[in-house]
Amino acid sequence: MEEKLLHFLKNKLEEEKALLEKELSRFAQRDPKIKDNWKSKFPQFERRGERKEESADEVEEYATRLPIEYHLELKLRDVNLALEKIKKGNYGICEKCGKEIDKERLKAYPSARFCTQCQKENARENLLSR
Repeated sequence: MEEKLLHFLKNKLEEEKALLEKELSRFAQRDPKIKDNWKSKFPQFERRGERKEESADEVEEYATRLPIEYHLELKLRDVNLALEKIKKGNYGICEKCGKEIDKERLKAYPSARFCTQCQKENARENLLSR
């Protein structure tokens, strides 16, 4: 891969990583023990004078945040994985078939782990396994 393109994609990945971490930090805390793991802040109920409705709203908000946290964590994991691959020199190679991932795909989705064909096959397999 061209050095200029690799530099561009690395910068794009680092920007995305910063944005994901910023978004996660709005409602979750980084788990220092597990890489790329965040924990949503569970509501505290020991506040005096708080009405039950307010507590219920906090629990509902917490439940809404959990799938968002999970999705952002997965995206962050893929970004970090791509950055690791750049360091190791194997970025842009499909994890399934070992072929080069199309440069246009990487420009659009720098954390892509699979070529277009293998991504389609994975999606098909996931649908059939349900």
